[in-house]
Amino acid sequence: MQNHFTKISLSQTVQGLRAGDFSSLELTQFYLERIERLEEKIHAFISVTHDLALKQAKQADQELFKWRKDRSNPISPLMGIPLAVKDVLCVEDVRCTCGSRVLEGFVPPFSATAVRRLIDAGVVILGKTNKDEFAMGSSTENSAYGVRRILW
Repeated sequence: MQNHFTKISLSQTVQGLRAGDFSSLELTQFYLERIERLEEKIHAFISVTHDLALKQAKQADQELFKWRKDRSNPISPLMGIPLAVKDVLCVEDVRCTCGSRVLEGFVPPFSATAVRRLIDAGVVILGKTNKDEFAMGSSTENSAYGVRRILW
C-alpha cells in the first residue's frame, strides 16, 4: 500500500487508517521520506518536524487502536492524517520565520488556535512550508528561503 499513498484520496486515507490497513506511522514515514528525497529540488519546506511528526503519528495510532476496540467514543476524521502548516502559523516549539530572516530565531512557546485545533483532532504535523515573506505574495518569489519549484 505504501507506494500508493500519493494515489489515494483523503477519504480513502481516512478509511484505510480507520480500518487498520496501514498505520499513521507508516503514512507519516512515507511522506517524511518523500520530503527528504524531493525537498532539495522543490524547496517547499522551511522546517521539517521529523521527530514531532513521528511522535504524533504514534499517538494517533494508539488512539486509532483504542477506537477500533471500542467504537462507542467518536474519533476525529483527521486522526493520524499528516499535513504541513504554512510558516506563517505558530506551532509550539517549532521555529516560525514567516518566510523572513528577521524572525529566523523565533521559536513560539504556543501554537496558533487553528494549529492547536488540528493537533487536538489528531493531525500529524510534517513541517512548516515555504512562503513569501510575511505572506506578501503567493508564489514564494519573495521568500528569504528561496523560491519553491513545481516538478511535473
